Amino acid sequence: MFSTAGRTVKSGLVASAVVSSWTWAATLLQSSSVAFRYGVSGPLWYAAGATVQILLFATVAIELKRRAPNAHTFLEAVRARYGKTTHLVYITFGLFTNILVTAMLLTGGSAVISSLTGVPTAAACFLLPLGVVIYTMFGGIKATFLTDYVHTVILLIILLIFAFTTYATGDRLGSPKAVYERLQELSETTPVPGNAGGSYLTMRSKDGAIFFVINIIGNFGTVFMDNGYYNKAIAASPIHALPGYIIGGLSWFAIPWLCATTMGLAALALQNTEYFPTYPEVMDEASISAGLTLPYAAVALLGSGGAVATLLVVFMAVTSAFSAQLISVSSILTYDIYGTYINSSASGRRLVYTSHVCVCGFGLVMAAFSTGLWYAGIRQVIYSQNLKLH
Repeated sequence: MFSTAGRTVKSGLVASAVVSSWTWAATLLQSSSVAFRYGVSGPLWYAAGATVQILLFATVAIELKRRAPNAHTFLEAVRARYGKTTHLVYITFGLFTNILVTAMLLTGGSAVISSLTGVPTAAACFLLPLGVVIYTMFGGIKATFLTDYVHTVILLIILLIFAFTTYATGDRLGSPKAVYERLQELSETTPVPGNAGGSYLTMRSKDGAIFFVINIIGNFGTVFMDNGYYNKAIAASPIHALPGYIIGGLSWFAIPWLCATTMGLAALALQNTEYFPTYPEVMDEASISAGLTLPYAAVALLGSGGAVATLLVVFMAVTSAFSAQLISVSSILTYDIYGTYINSSASGRRLVYTSHVCVCGFGLVMAAFSTGLWYAGIRQVIYSQNLKLH
């Protein structure tokens, strides 16, 4: 029950969990930065390049339910089909994927929280996962499903507030026409290299298209090697796994597209005004790569209220995705390592206890690891520029 939720979860909760798990800090922060760099084409390239994998994964999900209905992880199916050596190789791949994703979540989220509140980054790396570890340890994947739903609702409400403020009600932009005119002026003064006519308003973007290809390729690994997505397929009832992933994949597209189209373009439109936090300077490349486009745009649009909204939306994104990583890693360590190679006769009670220990241990280790990355000078830019992951 801790990692499977009785295998009876319906498609609605599966879809919300998929959306929540795939909505990382980078989904909001880096998508806005992509729009800031490439203009209106960026949001489409970002969202489309990371939607394909979820839609294709739906087929894998239903096959896993059909061929291994009692599995706890996809690695158990790998071991049954290909043997011990391949099993160990895939355990390594799976754990490194979870470590990479979790490190990106914590370093990216803590950077934004530190930027907005002044909280030391090291403290943020430990405080962010604290509550998530507690509710995941006690509630297992059931708690993850329920909190994913709540987090997604809150996140969508805040994104809609940003969108309506930018394009309808705000006094600093307030209409599509105002945004359009600012971007037209910006295209003349600081044209985008590689865009047709240097315009921010064109879909013909050479660098944007290159990013799209890299985005598609890079994200296949982070979906198909992340046991968290298989956990949700395993927890779903057989007839709800496929529609859950299809609905979730299609619904997720709207989040980075709306966020980037709103906040990335708002940052461009307002960067030369007194409302922008860096005024009279423009954002430097380090700030763009660190994902600060979103918080700066929010402050420019809504003042201190924008900072609070950004803090909340990043917290929702980081904690919901992090809870999925906790369940993913605890399932691998419990069933594929402890239950298979250390204590194959372990009782169900012992396995649940091991899962609890693994949740706490992984949360603590990743908080320390992310803090080490920060002090070593490795920032969000490592993931966003070199790997272009999600």
